[in-house]
This record gives sequence, structure tokens and C-alpha cells, in this order.
Amino acid sequence: PKTEEEIPEDYDTLLAQLNSLIGLENIKTDVGNLSNFLKVQIQRKQAGMNVPQVSLHSVFVGHPGTGKTTVARLLGRIFKSLGLLKSGHLVETDRAGLIAGYVGQTSLKVDEIVNSALDGVLFIDEAYALKPENSHNDYGQEAIDILLKRIEDHRDRLIVIVAGYPEEMQRFIDSNPGLKSRFNRYFHFHHYTPDELIMIFEKFCGDAHFKLTEAARNKMFEVFEKSYSERDKSFGNARLARNLFEKIIENQANRIVHIAPVTDEILSTIEVEDVRMLLWLQC
Repeated sequence: PKTEEEIPEDYDTLLAQLNSLIGLENIKTDVGNLSNFLKVQIQRKQAGMNVPQVSLHSVFVGHPGTGKTTVARLLGRIFKSLGLLKSGHLVETDRAGLIAGYVGQTSLKVDEIVNSALDGVLFIDEAYALKPENSHNDYGQEAIDILLKRIEDHRDRLIVIVAGYPEEMQRFIDSNPGLKSRFNRYFHFHHYTPDELIMIFEKFCGDAHFKLTEAARNKMFEVFEKSYSERDKSFGNARLARNLFEKIIENQANRIVHIAPVTDEILSTIEVEDVRMLLWLQC
């Protein structure tokens, strides 16, 4: 599993980080509302009042590249800032990280992953793969049963987020009463719009010290509009923007490699022909 170092941060700083993300407006609202609710429950507890039992295990529903892992990471740190988790770190895994091919080994793999995530968040991507449709005699059911037991064993030390495509995740949750009762908090991650995708692309450019000419930006926007209008289940969202950025800076490098003398302006500028070359290569 992939883990990350603890970073001491306060609640307001983390919420500002969340709100600075491009798009995800409904997610920002949902996380803000949940955080406000939890803050009030903490105040009630400190005042000696009864506090309802709230499950924080969640279902992140959305297509690839829509920010699910980024938000999960921030959510763990927000829970830490509120005192609900000791560490708040994120551990990512999937079916391969939880299921073994031999009898008795799956329980050991699940225990290992769970132990590494204690006091933080366990993020299971493409969680529906644990329970394939019409599956029989699959070790995935064993992994689910053990995971549900560990959730109960460590109810104050572990938050689990399961993520994946909308239809498949609904089937997965509905397939098991234990899952349905524990995972009843849903966050819906929508596709990025062309306006948001060009903003994401420009952020990649800025972070890498590149800039787009106006003509290049207009052409990139056309690319995102076309990709968005023709999107299917495999539409990559921010991953698409990242992949196109990497292709385009390769095109830019091939265009300028023999220019001499080369200036900082030439090195940092993406021209419209760099984008057009991308379109030509895709034909």
C-alpha cells in the first residue's frame, strides 16, 4: 500500500486547500456540511450531551480522474484536525492489494492493509472488483467479510472509503447488507467540464513553467470540448488533461530542439502548432 507522511495542519488551512481545487463544487459543499456537523457534535460531547453514532465510512462515486483520491487524502487530514483520527494518513489499495490466490492468505493481506491504515483512512479504488457480478467461489467475499469485521473491531481508529464507477458501486454496496448498513454516505464526483479542463491544463503548464499562446489555448479548449462531447465510460477527466500536457510539451521540444540561440521565451511557450501536431498524431 501507498502511505504518506503526517503533516500537521489546522482545519481552516485544509478547508481552504479543498476549496482551492478546480471544480468539485458539490463535493466542497458536502465536505463543508459534514465538517460543520462534526464540529457541533464535538462541542456537544464536550458539553456532556449525548451524541448520535455517525458512520464516516463513505462511497466515492465517479469516473476516473475526477479527484476522488485527492479529496480522500484531504478528508483524512480534516478528520485529524477535528480530533477524529490520530494520524489522518491515507492508504490506497484495490482488489490486488486485498485478495490472495491461496486459501487463508486473503485474511492476512486484509489484516496487513487494515493495520497500516489504522488511525487514518483506507481508500479502496474500484472496490466493486471485490465482488464481481455473478461471481462464485471468489476470494473477494472473504476479503469483504474480514474487512467488515475489522471495521467493527477498530470503529474508532479507521475510516474506509470505497470508490469507483457509479453503476458498479451501487451494485457492490447493494450486494451485501453489511456494506449497505456501514457505507451510507455518498459523495458524487462529476465529470470536469471543458472550462474546468482547460483550467486544469493551464495549472499543469504553470506548475512546469510553461505558458500557452492565445491561439494555443483556444485550440486546446476545442480539444477539450470535443473530448467532453464524445466522452464515454473511459473518459479520463484530469488524467486526460495530464496526458495531453505531456504529449504537447514533447511536441514543443521537438519543434524547438534545433533552434539556436534558444531563449527563455521559446523554452517556456506552447504554440498552436504544438497542439495541432497532437491532433495530427491522433488521426
